[in-house]
Amino acid sequence: MTSTTVMPGGRELDTAPVDRLPGVIFQLHRSHAGEMHFPYLAGAGVRLIGIAPEHLALDARPALDRLSDEDYPRLMVALERSMRWQTPLSTRFRLPLKGRGTRWVALRAQPTPTSDGVLWHGMLMDITEQVSEEARLRRLSDTDDLTGVANRRRLMARLEEAVSLSNRHATPLSLMILDIDHFKGINDTHGHLQGDEVLRDVAQLCRETLREEDLVARMGGEEFALLLPLTPRQRALTLAERLCRIIEGHDFDVESRITVSIGVAEHRIGEGHLQLVERADRRLYAAKDDGRNRALADT
Repeated sequence: MTSTTVMPGGRELDTAPVDRLPGVIFQLHRSHAGEMHFPYLAGAGVRLIGIAPEHLALDARPALDRLSDEDYPRLMVALERSMRWQTPLSTRFRLPLKGRGTRWVALRAQPTPTSDGVLWHGMLMDITEQVSEEARLRRLSDTDDLTGVANRRRLMARLEEAVSLSNRHATPLSLMILDIDHFKGINDTHGHLQGDEVLRDVAQLCRETLREEDLVARMGGEEFALLLPLTPRQRALTLAERLCRIIEGHDFDVESRITVSIGVAEHRIGEGHLQLVERADRRLYAAKDDGRNRALADT
């Protein structure tokens, strides 16, 4: 059906019909019994759903059933809150599309009470590119530019979370602080570009040695931190000693031998994350004073 507007002089202007609009304009009705359907669906995004609007006009479940186990309950809670308090509905969720991956969708709607439930008038918009950009910026803000591992900001946030979890559930948690021995001499002898390569290699060796759930972070300069959830002191110390041997045996393409010193501390129930860092740091300096190229753990 073509929509036209008569302009001055009798000229007809073709106006874009609703089904050409990006996204989806909708009405969603939910009865007091919890049954839901879409009395109205329009917009270019309707075809992305892949379900005939006439089917969804009878039952919204085929669309809702596509949501993940994480997104579905969050959407239901948002609907319940909007229905109960008559507040605007605002949320986002992932919508899997058959053969076309998954898209992120933003939902905005205003509720109106009816005799048998609530009717929302709203819009659905594809925000996949926006979410991807947000994730990219988040990675940049949490990542060390030179080595690609986490930066200090990300480390402290993750450490605070891990310490809180350890305090609540009495689970083991260990922290290593690693420092490259005589790093200034590497820069002075081979130049800063070669020093940067050493930093990148050390970061990569740490990542290869640790588990996926562990975190490697560059604290600054030639100092790294390795966060080990669910890891007691002795296991962390064994891993630190192994890491010392791996780094000592690695070919860094420099004349001098590259070694590291590592301080290890296990979280004590009740202490904060800064106390854990301080104890690991003290053991690092003890390892330096004890001759370097070794790992020492807090007792």
